[in-house]
Amino acid sequence: MRIAVCPGSFDPVTKGHINVIQRAAKQFDRIIVVVLTNPNKTPMFSVEQRMDFLRRSTAHIENVEVDYYGGLLAEYVREKGACAIIKGLRAVSDFEYEFQQALTNKKINPNMETLFLITSSEYMYLSSSIVKQVAQFGGDISDFVPEAILPDIRARFSKGE
Repeated sequence: MRIAVCPGSFDPVTKGHINVIQRAAKQFDRIIVVVLTNPNKTPMFSVEQRMDFLRRSTAHIENVEVDYYGGLLAEYVREKGACAIIKGLRAVSDFEYEFQQALTNKKINPNMETLFLITSSEYMYLSSSIVKQVAQFGGDISDFVPEAILPDIRARFSKGE
């Protein structure tokens, strides 16, 4: 069985994330979408909320499961018996950081590969940060996040949090 891991902070998950996950799911038998702890970020949504958002947003994709991990991604890939990490790229600016991460992960776990999927052009501008910023100012985010989680995100920002 060919297993790939699709990591991220997903704070919150966007339609761009789902686009990459759907496309990766066609290439592998199983995709594990894993919410990772990023010490450089302060998430707005809890791990449990982000996992719930991902589960609801990927419910239509049969070979996707959602998980959480607080350690090194390369170790998680090894533990799960996965052969690849899937990373979405929006622009050239994403590549430098992701390339550095891919080389580091390969050094830690030489038995895995990192595959880059270019996000579909309609989502190249989209990030979780943009979603939060637009929502914070009362803007319409319906084109940015999956419909399944739209009410949750709107509710969060209507409370002024």
